Amino acid sequence: MSTGDHLPRLVFSIGDCNGIGPEVLLKGLTKTLDIIKFSPIIVGNLRLIAETIDALSLSTARIDNSDLSINSHQVPVLNLPVNEPLAFGSLSAEIGRLAGESITRGVEMLLRDEAEGLVTMPISKSGLNLGGFNWLGHTEMITHLSGGNAPLMILATETLRVALTTSHLPLQDVPSLITSDLIQEKFIAFHKSLREDFGIASPRIALLGLNPHAGEDGILGWEEKKIFVPTINNLCSNGYLAEGPFPADGFFARYRPGEYDGVLASYHDQGLIPLKMIARGAGVHITAGLPIVRTSPDHGTAYGIAGKGIADETSTVQAIDMALKIINNRRHDR
Repeated sequence: MSTGDHLPRLVFSIGDCNGIGPEVLLKGLTKTLDIIKFSPIIVGNLRLIAETIDALSLSTARIDNSDLSINSHQVPVLNLPVNEPLAFGSLSAEIGRLAGESITRGVEMLLRDEAEGLVTMPISKSGLNLGGFNWLGHTEMITHLSGGNAPLMILATETLRVALTTSHLPLQDVPSLITSDLIQEKFIAFHKSLREDFGIASPRIALLGLNPHAGEDGILGWEEKKIFVPTINNLCSNGYLAEGPFPADGFFARYRPGEYDGVLASYHDQGLIPLKMIARGAGVHITAGLPIVRTSPDHGTAYGIAGKGIADETSTVQAIDMALKIINNRRHDR
C-alpha cells in the first residue's frame, strides 16, 4: 500500500451487536470524522446498524439507500448476512457468528493491504464460541488469522502504558509461567513496540515483581531474587533501560507520568486495575507483536446498559486515534 498522501484506512469489526459496540462505534466516528482525516469501513450488518440507530435515536447517523452516513461522511459497510433481529443484552450464537466473521474479514483486508489498521469493537467470548469461533478472545483469534507470533497485550492512556507478561490466565497458573525467558521475550517485544509504534527512541521500562512487596528479600517469595533480578541485570548489560523489580502497590501509589515509558506487569489485574483507574474509561488495548495494527476500546460488551444510549465512547475515540498514530509511526520507521 502506498504511503503517500492517501488517507489511512481503518477497518472496524462490529463486535457483539447486542452489546454497546455498535453504539460506541457510531458515536466514536461521529466525534472523530470531522476532526481527524482517515477513511473508515465497517465490517458488520447494515440492518443491525440501522436498528441500532433507530433504537438509540442517533441524529448524527442515518442510512439512505443502503448507504451509511455519519455527519455527512459516507462510511462504507461490508455487509455480512444475519438472520436475527437486534436483542440488546442477549447472548446469541448468530450474533457471535457475525462478530467472528467480522473479525476474520477485517484481518483479511489488512493482509491484502486493503487497509492499514483494525479497530475491534467489544465481543462476548461466550457468544463468539457459540457462533463457532473457539477462541479465548480477540487477541488469540487475530494472532492466528494474521500469522503473528507471541502477541503482547498493551493497555495505554496518554500518560501510562502497561504490558502484560501473562494475560488471560487463572491466577494459580501464573507463578509457574514466570521465567527469565518469558520476561525477556515480553520485555523485548514491549521495547520494540514502544520504539516502532509509539516513536520512543530509547524506552525506559519498569518491571513489577510477582509477590507482595516484591518478595520482601525472599520472605514473601523467591521469584524476584532468583528470576527478576538476574533477568533485569542481563537486559541492562545488553543496553536496555530496565528497572525493578518494583512492588506493584508502591509503584503505582507513587507513579509520576513520564517517569517511565512503559510498565511490564507480571499478570493481568496487577497492571490493568491501576491503569483503568487512571484511564477512567479512556484506555486503549493494543496488540503488539503482530504483522498488523490492531487496537480496541478497553471495555467489554456491557450488556447491562446496551440499548439505553448511555455508553461512553471515549475509549473508542482513543482507540481510533491510537491506531492512526501507530500507523503513522510505522510509516516513518520504514
